[in-house]
Amino acid sequence: MTINIEDIASSTLEKMTAAGFDTAQVSLSVSEQDELNIAHNEASLLRSTEDYSLSLMGLLDGRKASAALTDLGDHAIEHGVADLFERAKMAPQDEANGVSASQTGHIVQGPQESSLDLLAIKVEELLEYRAAEASKMNIDEGAAAYYLAREQVLTSEGSALSCSVGCYGLSVMGTAVEGDQSSSFNYTGGSANDLSTAHASQLFGIGDMLKDTENQIHTKPLGENFVGEVILAPTAVTDLLGWLFGQLSDYALISDGSVFKGSVGEIIASNLLTIRSRFDAPGHAAYTNDAFLAPALELMSEGRLNALLPSYYGSRKTGLTHTPVGSGWTVDAGDSAKADLIGSVKKGALVNRLSMGSPGANGDFSGVIKNSFIIEGGAVGPALSETMISGNMAQMLKDISGVSRERLDTGSEALPWIRIPGLHFS
Repeated sequence: MTINIEDIASSTLEKMTAAGFDTAQVSLSVSEQDELNIAHNEASLLRSTEDYSLSLMGLLDGRKASAALTDLGDHAIEHGVADLFERAKMAPQDEANGVSASQTGHIVQGPQESSLDLLAIKVEELLEYRAAEASKMNIDEGAAAYYLAREQVLTSEGSALSCSVGCYGLSVMGTAVEGDQSSSFNYTGGSANDLSTAHASQLFGIGDMLKDTENQIHTKPLGENFVGEVILAPTAVTDLLGWLFGQLSDYALISDGSVFKGSVGEIIASNLLTIRSRFDAPGHAAYTNDAFLAPALELMSEGRLNALLPSYYGSRKTGLTHTPVGSGWTVDAGDSAKADLIGSVKKGALVNRLSMGSPGANGDFSGVIKNSFIIEGGAVGPALSETMISGNMAQMLKDISGVSRERLDTGSEALPWIRIPGLHFS
């Protein structure tokens, strides 16, 4: 059905104000999706879905309560608002709670209509490539999809943000099998405003992932323990950056557990590392969940930290400057070819995924490297089994000694391969 999201959001906000909330925020989103699925190396189900979500957040005397509704009928909304008001009265009081004020904007981005023909073409390309170039790889699940999200966000303090954002996505997951042996699970995917710019195998590193997974059927244990180097593939760079962003965000800042809380303006990483936002990435609007516009941000410039990333609540809780953060980041490309980075490693590993759990408060970690390969004498060797590395995340940022010219662009991220020495292998 067609609904007027602005009218429903406005009337809901009026109901919350009338109920007695001091301030309130309402977010109404309508998500549409066309998806052509892949199951066990064959095109499978074609389906179209539409979902509605109405999110309410109300403040009463510093007390906060939130709810999500899927029924957009007047009776359901009135009942939801009344229930929310009762829950707010019992919530803990926190003076840092608040809503945005005077944030306005309407964002239209990406394709606004779906092409089912394009989805069919991408699935066909993908399956033909697998059969011809990586026949041992089983695509257990995959999909070519189109997404369209329409949203209206309103606050009682005059914020009115809205968007209509479309994009395409392509994803693949599975294992490679030879006889009674198989690789570990592997996956990749991404989003773009247009999938027709390249063959499916050339998008989001899909072709490389299929071939790499075949090479992971037969694995080799590490052997002796040693101190060596890693080449972090973009999928593992994501893990390193995830730790950094966690250190710069609410939980670590509010708990006083961030190693970088007082480091704005200081060098905290190698001068090879520059990190920029991509808040307008395919499928995303450049505003935050708490209704603030998210302007472009150069988070790190040649190793120098330019900002912390507290939310509006986090900034009010800590007294730190509020930095609105959307979705998507890039790392600037370096001057080295990926092949040269690998060729410079005497002993170490090409790491595609790093499973490290929760590093210590100071960044110390010990984690399993997955979908990874030994490097000896500058050459990539067999896939590794049951191999761990340990070190310190903050020190890894400082020790970066090479960044590739090549980057893997998955839509929300564009990341290079990164060389880091001094890791302990076991």
